[in-house]
Amino acid sequence: MNRMVPPFGGHPGAGVPPRRVMLIGSLGWSLVNFRLDLMRRMLANGHHVTAVAPDLDGEVRGRLEALGIRTATVPMQRTGINPLADMATMEALRRLMRRERPDVVIPYTMKPIVYGAMAARLAGVPACHPLFTGLGYAFSDPHPRGKRRMVRDISVALHRLATGGVKLAFCYNDADRDDIRRHRMIPKAARLVEIPGSGVDTARFAPAPLPPGPPVFLFVGRMLRSKGVEDALAAARLLRAEGLPVRLELLGPTDSNPDAIAPELLARWQASGEAVVLGETRDVIPHLHRAHVVVLPTRLREGVPRTILEAMACGRPVITTDAPGCRETVADGQSGLVVPTGDVPALARAMRAFAEDLSLARRMGAEARRQVCARHDVDLINRMILTATGLEAEGASPALEREAAA
Repeated sequence: MNRMVPPFGGHPGAGVPPRRVMLIGSLGWSLVNFRLDLMRRMLANGHHVTAVAPDLDGEVRGRLEALGIRTATVPMQRTGINPLADMATMEALRRLMRRERPDVVIPYTMKPIVYGAMAARLAGVPACHPLFTGLGYAFSDPHPRGKRRMVRDISVALHRLATGGVKLAFCYNDADRDDIRRHRMIPKAARLVEIPGSGVDTARFAPAPLPPGPPVFLFVGRMLRSKGVEDALAAARLLRAEGLPVRLELLGPTDSNPDAIAPELLARWQASGEAVVLGETRDVIPHLHRAHVVVLPTRLREGVPRTILEAMACGRPVITTDAPGCRETVADGQSGLVVPTGDVPALARAMRAFAEDLSLARRMGAEARRQVCARHDVDLINRMILTATGLEAEGASPALEREAAA
C-alpha cells in the first residue's frame, strides 16, 4: 500500500521550523526508487524539497512534482574522471544553490557528494550532510595497486577537498565507516552516523507464497562482472550438470561501465537457455514473487544492497557473499546463506541446498521478512536521518507512521 503524507504545511509532530532541503543524486530514478519516502516525510514535516539529478525523465519528474517536490537537472557524468566535465557539474550545482538557497543539502553517491559539497561551500549553504551509500570499487581491496590505487587516491583527495565544512555525514556499514575515518574523507570533528541502508517499504514489498515448479534463482542488479553475474551463471551450470532443474533469471540494466557484460553475451546466454535475461524494470516486486531465492554473489564492496532488503521484505531468502554490506545484512543460516567472495563451488553448494529442499526457502524467507521489518523498515531509517539532521524532532512525529500505513 502506498505511503501517503500531506504535501506541505507542516505536521503537528514535526517540532522543527520549515527548511529548504536539496537532495542530489547521480541517477534520476534513484530519487524515486531510494529516496521518495524520505522526501515525503520531509514534506510532511513542513520542509520544502528540491530533487536534483542529471537525467530526470518525464515519469520521474512527474511523480516528484505531483507531490510538491521541486526538480532540477545538472550535467553530470556518473562514471569516469573528466576534470572539465566535473567542474561544469560543480559550477552548475553552485549556481543552482545560489538560486534555490537551500538550508540543507543531502548528496549521495560519489560525484554528488564531492561536487555537491564543493558547491555548497562556495554557495554558502549552512549545512551539507553527505550520505555515503557505499565506497565501491576503489576501496574493495585494502591494499590496491595500479589503476585501483590511483582511483582510490584521487577519490580520497577529492573528498578531503570537498567536505571541509561538513559537520555530519552518514554511512551504511562498518567497513565504509572505518575507511572514511582512516582516509579522513570528512573532517575529524564531523559526526559519522551509521544507518542500516536506505530502508525498504515493508508494506509495499509484502511477502507472497513461494511459486510452484522448479527452483528459480533471481539475480537483481546491474549487469556487471563485479556484481557476480558470471559467478551465478557458472554455479547454475554446475547444478544443471548434476541434473538439478534450476532456472537462473537475470533482472537489471546493462551499463556503460568497462566492467559491464556485453549485450551480445547476454543474448547468447538467453538463446542457449543458460539464463533468462529479463532486462530492466521499474517494478521488481512481481519478479521477486515469482522467484524462490535471490542470489547476489557480488565481488564489490556494497553499502547495504537495496535488492537484498527488497527480497527479504518479500519473504525471499538471499544467497550473497561475505563482501562488506552484504555479510552484515543477511544472517548466515537464518535469513539466507553467505559464501566467500568469488567462490563458485561454494555458491553452487548454497544454491543446491535450496534446490533440493524448497522448504528451506520458506523457513529462511519468513525469518528474512522478520529481520528486515525489525531493522530495515524505511520509516525507521528515515526517522534516524531526519532526527540526526535536525529536520525532525526526536520522538515528535509518531503519527507519520500511522499516515504512511493509511
